Amino acid sequence: MANKEILLVVDVFSNEKAIEKEVVFQAMESALEMATTKRYANPIKARVEIDRKTGDYKTYRQWDVVAPNSEINGDVEFPGTQILIDVAKFDNPNAEVGDVVEEEIESVDFGRIAAQTAKQVIIHKIREAERKKIVDAYQSRVGELITGVVKRIEKGSVYLDLGGHVEAYIAKEEMIPREAVRVGDRIRGYLKDVRSEPRGPQLFVSRTAPELLIALFRLEVPEVSEGMISLMGAARDPGSRAKIAVKSNDPRLDPVGACVGMRGSRVQSVSNELAGERVDIILWNPNEAQYVINAMSPAEIQSIVVDEDRHSMDLAVSTDNLSQAIGRGGQNVRLATLLTGWELNVIDASKAEANSEAEAMKIKDMFVQELDVDDDIAMTLVEVGFNTIEEIAYVPVSEMLEIEGFDEELVNELRSRAKDVLLISAIAAEEKIETNEPAQDLLEMEGMDEDLAYELASRGIITMDDLAEQSIDDLLSVPEMNEDRAAKLIMKAREPWFSEEKGE
Repeated sequence: MANKEILLVVDVFSNEKAIEKEVVFQAMESALEMATTKRYANPIKARVEIDRKTGDYKTYRQWDVVAPNSEINGDVEFPGTQILIDVAKFDNPNAEVGDVVEEEIESVDFGRIAAQTAKQVIIHKIREAERKKIVDAYQSRVGELITGVVKRIEKGSVYLDLGGHVEAYIAKEEMIPREAVRVGDRIRGYLKDVRSEPRGPQLFVSRTAPELLIALFRLEVPEVSEGMISLMGAARDPGSRAKIAVKSNDPRLDPVGACVGMRGSRVQSVSNELAGERVDIILWNPNEAQYVINAMSPAEIQSIVVDEDRHSMDLAVSTDNLSQAIGRGGQNVRLATLLTGWELNVIDASKAEANSEAEAMKIKDMFVQELDVDDDIAMTLVEVGFNTIEEIAYVPVSEMLEIEGFDEELVNELRSRAKDVLLISAIAAEEKIETNEPAQDLLEMEGMDEDLAYELASRGIITMDDLAEQSIDDLLSVPEMNEDRAAKLIMKAREPWFSEEKGE
């Protein structure tokens, strides 16, 4: 049965495509199965089994064992591919529903099967195997630097030839803007992802990822690969400017100097690979404020105000240095923000000082009014860092006694007055809660319960109209409230508005 011809085809495809013979055998079996089913007018199921040593093959027709279909008088729905359980049991008493029964039939002649069909099946199987082989080979290399030759350019996207019939794809948005790339150029990229897909590219490469900058420095600076220098992070404005943070693991080594290289040779090599992108090398610091100061280089920072809750910092710089700190189009502060992970706001130092003084005066006036003290004592409290009545009421006595000019009697009096102010405020708030009762329309509104109605009333939301004027964000501070319920309650409260509009 043309067994030698089958073995020859398997050998040729296996050797030319570097594919396992088993894959080609499976493709041949699929081709023979397709040729077998085409001999029948009605659809059938077939299985072909090729002997891997001799090339001989046998063909089997298959039926699925099914239970009688009551809707068609106890018969089968697809006679060509199904057989009743009772019929199957004649040949095999152990047959069960869901089994497959087979019967050997005459095999098609390999020499007369549709050559084009066989070829297409074989090529498809081989292509699948080749693509799987590529995915398996590169899956472990995600996150690495790869080098390839530009094979073709399509609408700004680039296909790289990595050798061995392997292609990588760089999307247009992953290319450095305005970078001149021609077919035949050798370029490097960062392997972002490897995906097994039936068609199209499988290896996805980036020229804009910050990780590419890190990988290039790892390649150019031996101290990094040796573990003497750690690369702590990078931020890029591709093709224009970048910042990379470095840290020395050896106190004798200057990490910035090592990355710059002799006469700037190392950083220049990286810059050339990135289409002339200017790279600032930043010294990493465990103190986040100092790290931000370093990241804002070359701008000089005069003062920093840190807001831990908002994870932001206000950076005060001199008027002359303001444009340099912000950078062209906000580039410098934007890169520093990406590098450090902090939201950075650059402000004029003179304006910052004026704002600080205004805030200090506001707090001082509040202390004068609430604590009934003179301007000097209130200003002293502000200057040593007190911002709220709560701080004065509960900061340890020992800390307040360290303030120049404060004795124990004064401290105790200030703390007593602060606690009285807090107590009066708490009582007033409680009275407000008790006196604010929800209106009947709010209590009876669909979706409302009594506890929620009283909670809303304590917040000044007394009627359905009051609720209708709220936003979802306004209600999210209410205990056990979520966006979905808040939206439903507000829309229910607004229903009378819509009905009035329709009446008009």
